[in-house]
Amino acid sequence: MESIPLSDRDAVEATDGVYLAQLAAGDRMSIQHFRIESGATVPKHSHEHEQTGFVYSGALTFVVDGEEVVVKEQDSYAIPGDEPHAAENRGDTPVLGIDVFSPPRLDVPWK
Repeated sequence: MESIPLSDRDAVEATDGVYLAQLAAGDRMSIQHFRIESGATVPKHSHEHEQTGFVYSGALTFVVDGEEVVVKEQDSYAIPGDEPHAAENRGDTPVLGIDVFSPPRLDVPWK
């Protein structure tokens, strides 16, 4: 078993105001922590990985197929693999949460 504290991982600014930290990874999934500052946007993108997540502070607005979905504090979400999506923090405070990817998302373009 491997235990990786968030404090042992440096967050990378993937795009302006969007900070991602890769955490544990296994053979079939990986997990990352995210912090998205007020007004920051995750640009539209897609990846082969299924993505599930949990917002534990703030609210994040996802845009999928032209529709907006607000994921609030204590909400979880699921995005199928290869589905284009974007996200934006329209609130006044940072959004904090975790994402789980299957298969593991190890070779990320932002790293």
